[in-house]
Amino acid sequence: MYYRRLKDLREDHDLTQTQLVEILGMHKTTYTNYEQGKREIPFALVIRLAQLYNVSLDFIAEFTDEPLPLPTKKRP
Repeated sequence: MYYRRLKDLREDHDLTQTQLVEILGMHKTTYTNYEQGKREIPFALVIRLAQLYNVSLDFIAEFTDEPLPLPTKKRP
């Protein structure tokens, strides 16, 4: 499930939950519930985490095991 990926990414970036929630500006209990799969994570937060960790949304959603970075939008 995606929530395990959230924990793995956080730990891979040497962040505690306390540090991460300070970066995100949210309550620790709320984020803990996301990591434990007790609450559905808002899509806007998934995007923010993908940007923070520089991985694709597909990686967070476990559609792929390749942590490809988010594609950058090219401006004309």
